[in-house]
This record gives sequence, C-alpha cells and structure tokens, in this order.
Amino acid sequence: MTPRPGRLHKLAVAAGICLLALATAATALTLYARSLPPLDLSRAGDRSTVVLDREGRLLRPFLTADGRWKLPVTGEDVDPRYLAMLKAYEDRRFEAHRGIDPLGMLRAAGQMLLNGRVVSGGSTLTMQVARLLEPQDDRTLLAKLRQAVRAVELERRFDKAAILDLYLNLAPFGGNLEGVRAASFAYFGKEPKRLSTAEAALLVALPQSPETRRPDRFAEAARKARARVLARIERAGLATAGEVAAAGEEAVPAARKPFPSLSPHVAEQMVAEVPAQRVHRLTLDARLQKSLEALAHERSLGLSPQVSIAILAIGNETGAVRASVGGVDYFAAERAGSLDLTRALRSPGSALKPFIYALAFDNGIAHPETMLEDRPARFGSYVPENFDRGFQGMVSARKALQLSLNVPTVELLSALGPQRFLTRLRDAGLSLALPREGGAPGLAVGLGGLGITLQDLTRGYVGLARGGEMVPLRFREVDCSFAVILGERGETRDRCRDGSGMDPGSKPRSARNDATSLPNEPGRARLVTPVAAWYVADTLLGAPPPLNAPPGRIAYKTGTSYGYRDAWAVGFDRQHTIGVWVGRADNGAVPGLVGRLVAAPILFDAFARLGIDPRPFPQPADAIIASSNHLPPPLRHLRQDVPKTVAAITTPQLRLAFPPDGARIDLSTASLDGLAQLNLKAAGGSPPYTWLVDGAPVTAPLRRREAQWAPPGKGFMRISVVDGSGASESVSVRLQ
Repeated sequence: MTPRPGRLHKLAVAAGICLLALATAATALTLYARSLPPLDLSRAGDRSTVVLDREGRLLRPFLTADGRWKLPVTGEDVDPRYLAMLKAYEDRRFEAHRGIDPLGMLRAAGQMLLNGRVVSGGSTLTMQVARLLEPQDDRTLLAKLRQAVRAVELERRFDKAAILDLYLNLAPFGGNLEGVRAASFAYFGKEPKRLSTAEAALLVALPQSPETRRPDRFAEAARKARARVLARIERAGLATAGEVAAAGEEAVPAARKPFPSLSPHVAEQMVAEVPAQRVHRLTLDARLQKSLEALAHERSLGLSPQVSIAILAIGNETGAVRASVGGVDYFAAERAGSLDLTRALRSPGSALKPFIYALAFDNGIAHPETMLEDRPARFGSYVPENFDRGFQGMVSARKALQLSLNVPTVELLSALGPQRFLTRLRDAGLSLALPREGGAPGLAVGLGGLGITLQDLTRGYVGLARGGEMVPLRFREVDCSFAVILGERGETRDRCRDGSGMDPGSKPRSARNDATSLPNEPGRARLVTPVAAWYVADTLLGAPPPLNAPPGRIAYKTGTSYGYRDAWAVGFDRQHTIGVWVGRADNGAVPGLVGRLVAAPILFDAFARLGIDPRPFPQPADAIIASSNHLPPPLRHLRQDVPKTVAAITTPQLRLAFPPDGARIDLSTASLDGLAQLNLKAAGGSPPYTWLVDGAPVTAPLRRREAQWAPPGKGFMRISVVDGSGASESVSVRLQ
C-alpha cells in the first residue's frame, strides 16, 4: 500500500524536527562541554605517603595532610575476581562503552517510572570517576550531565585500565578511608591481592553508600549490601550457589584493624629525607622485619620495663639493610621507644676486639696461633683485668679472642698503637666518639672506652665478612613517587628515579643479581686484607656459643660495657651480618646485663629466623695454616718490646667497679628466687674485701672481688668496700 502524499509530508516534517532537536541538543552539549574548566586531576595525585619493602610489601603508610588514608593502588595489585565482581555489579558494559552507557540509562529511567523512585542511577564506572574527581553535593540532572560530559572526556584521554585505576584509588569506603587498598587493610588487615568472595563483595558494596554501610558502625546494613552483591554475581556466573552461601555466612568485620607499622624509625627517617616523595621503596624485608620485631618483644618480657632491644640485619653483598629494629615498642615512653637505638652512641665493651686482632694480623704483629701472655700486667698507669678476674697464662691469639681475654687484647693494641687503630677504623668509614676529643687515645679504647652506634659496629663486621672491604649501609632500593602520567594512551605508571645506593642505569632488581658489586660506590674503603679478615672470621666461628645454641654456625662476638649499661652481640656468615644491642635508652645500669648471657641468645635466634643455612668462609690461598711451633719465628710469640711490667710489683689502686657512683638501679631486673639481689664488684686492691652499706658491714671479709647483697628496700644508699690493706672506696647510688 503506497503512503499518501500528506502522510509522507508529515513524516518528513517530524523527522526534520527530530534531527533539528538532536542537532540543537548536540550543539548545546558541545557548548556546555566547552564552557567547563579543564578537568582537575589533582585528587588523583593526592595520595598517602607509603613506605614499602624491597618486594613492594607495605611497611608503613602515613595519613594525608587532611587526615585520610589514601594508599596508591593499581589494577595489578587487586584480586582479579574483585575487579570482575565490580564490573558485573556496577558497569557490565564497562569495556564496551565510551563513558556513557545508553542502555544503562534507559534501564534506570524505566525502573524509575515503574517504581516511582530511583532504583539505579545508570552511572558507569567512568561517570563515577568523574564524580569523584569533581565531588558535588547536588544530585540534579545538570550534575548528572556534567558527569556524562566528564566521562566522555576521561574516555578520550585515558585507556580503560587507567580509568579503573582511578576508581580503585578514589572510591570512598567510609570514614577516612579512600581507595580499595586502604579499605582492605582497614577491614581485613591485608593487601587486596587475595580477597575471599565475601571480602570482595563487601568492598564492591561499600562505595555506593560508604557512611551508612560502614561495617564497623552499621554491620547489618553492610551485611545486606554484601548480600545484594553476592546475589548479582551468582546470576552473572562469577560464583556458584555454594560459594555465595558460604560467603553470606562469613561475619562482617566489626572493627577496623591497625595499618602496618613496621620499622617505624627507618620509615620516618626516609620520609623526612624526601618529604615530597609519595612512595619509598626500601631494602628491608617485611617478613624478616616483622619476625625480628616479634623476637625483640618476646625477649623483652623477661627484662625490666626500662630495658630495650635493638637489632640490625644486613646483607653482606651490597650492605643492604634487611631489618632494623630501633627498639622494643615505638610507643613505650618508659623505654623511650620513639628513639632509634640503632643510631645511639654506646660503649661497645669487648665488641671492638675482633678489629684489634684483624689489624694485628694485617700488620704482621701476630697470627691466630701466636702465643700471648694472659697474666696480671701494667701498661703504664693502665691495669686491665679480665671479666672473670682470672688469668689463663700463655694462650694463642685465637683462644684469647674466643674467650675475650682483656690482657692479651691490650697487649696487641699496645703493639699496634691505639691512635693507629682508631685511624684505621675511621678511614674505613666508622664513626667513633672519644670521651675527650683532642686528647691522645689510651689503651682503654680497645675494651670499650669510646662510643659507637649499632649501625657502625655492625657495618664493621660486614667489612670482616666481605674479606676486609667496607661498604656503606643501604636503606633505599628505588625511590618511586606514584603519579598519574597523562600520555598518548593515558597509562597510570610509577615515576621512579635512582635511589641512594642504586647504581645509575642499573637493571631492575628482579633482573639484577643481588651479589653484583656496585662499582664506584662511596665508602668502599678497605679495613684489612682478605687473609686477616678470614683469620678473624675463622677464629670467631669457634667461639663458644650460648647455651642450647649449635656451635660453629656463625662467627660472632659479644660485648659488655662498663657498669652493665650495654650488652652486645654481633655475628656474621657469608651472606648476612646481624647486630644486637640490649640496654636502657637513658644509659642506666642494669645488673646482670652481660652480652653473652642476654644479647648472644637473641643473636642466634635472629639468625635462625633467617631460615638460611650458614655458608662457610672460603679460605684465602695465601693464609698460613700452622701451629705456633711451625710459624715463622717472629710470629710465634708477640714481640717482647711492648712497654709493660708485671702488675704484682705495684698493687693496683682499689676502686669500686660496680655499682658506679650516681647510678640509678632498678631492682626488678636483679632478682634471685623472688628476692632482689645486687651484684657488688671491686677492682684492684688486695684481699680480703669487706662490703659496707651506709657504714654497716653487709658481708664477712671475702677473698673474691665479687659479692651479692640483698637490699632491704629502695632509696639512696652509700656503698663502700675496704680491702686487706685498709684502703677504701665509696659510691652513692639510688635503688628503685
């Protein structure tokens, strides 16, 4: 049937009107789009500063300036099933549309007409990103139009992956949580890489109404919203009925979990050095860091509340710090937890002895089998004594170091020269603090009469493990700052630059052998020759281990400072070096704080937590392996021109070795069978010794220089000792 001419005319007019309306609408839309200011992407770049370990695991995030958690994240960091569920629930045609989904809008309009209310908004994920970039309170048609225009603009400038990344970073999840990574840590305590079905469904549901569905405040509303997401993904075929049923039974998190705070001291320092940087990639290993922090906490339970523990683990090949425990509890005021005790100047006690032996070996003064005298001796006005107040007679240098004998060590240092010893350590890059700068150093520096940090002391042992070659400590792996880079395709990338310690132009870490030497790196000084370093390592490998520890696994040395203020243990194998310090941050005395008894067990436990079998030290080809009788004659005995005399000629002056004058002593750290016990120790003088407190004798005359006394209570007391000749020495202390 042929249409009548009048009808054709009416159809043509109607079509023309429609075309004119469309053209007018298109023109108006174009003019409206041109009237909008440029799209502001600053919210996308406003992220939390995060500190990551060498593998990208989160060590510690920081709040933004406005007090929000906004952890940077990309689609590669999120569980793929969560992404599939997000698209199925929010935007099924996300991959196909160009910012606006006409079918979705028609569906939303039809639902509104049928139900008399808004059932779904018809917004695409791209439109939601536009709204998050330009947040507005009104929900008018004009606001929706603006979102549609911005969505088209976003689709033109970015690819789908970049737009999805923007959503993952900007989506709100209740309170001060922004972005799926922050929400995953806050509600589930983990990265969003591996989410359960229930966890993923909850994270899909929250951004639609983040404040009314917060699981920590409105658990029932969160559960119902999660159930709707689960029903949708079951219909979409993303989960079986059994999986959905099991997910529906999972409890909704009732409270937020704390964000990671591993190695807070190092994290704060790295951020303070480059405050504008948003992502800091460090050399630390998050798993080892967490394990050693737990170890420090466990070992602190048997110590006074004022005593803290610092641990430093270093990879020998590059000097990369794998773990740094600055103290037991960052928030413990009684332990001064906010102080990084790996950087505190402390007296090393005997922990410097291996360097004296290494330099003596290096300079041809001695060999591990050189015989030394361990007997009472005076070096000028200095009269060293062994820790146990006994003497071994003639011993080899090997045994003297293994037993940490003081007199043979001082004899070697006297032959070497204390100034020469300190100069070599400083030239190798170690920072040392003398009690009186400008004065000539004495022989006491070899037994702890100076200050050094755990970082520098451990780095010195790294040098021994590396055959005498020093290397600077590295904390940074790569410096990266997360930023949205607008390129031709609009990818989201990490902007990275070489970090301190990184060889410019080097390959990514995954493609680089960690054992590769970094050329032309500052601080690569040589402390001793490989032979001398091996002599020391081989000697310390035979040092008697603490109780219940296997022998011969690591080369290690302990140290105890004067007055029981510091306990040290530093050990190494070919791959790692670990240093341990135990003491009070305020430098207070701790009765019974001995390196071998307190710090050494922590050291061996720390090495066990590495989970790696120690590797033996390769013997240098030119090392001399011989007994004392078969050494070259100059090396059989230490040369005899060292200025010393037998101490028996003049009795050393009596002094009170412990407690020191003015000490504040915590009696809770010195208990025996539930009763407080205080160790008393004299030096010099002649037996027998009588101890008095406030003028009243508390012991009978004793031949030994040590005694134990049970204080009747707390307060200020004056402790005195009188020797057999009538000489006396007194100190005032406070017991608390």
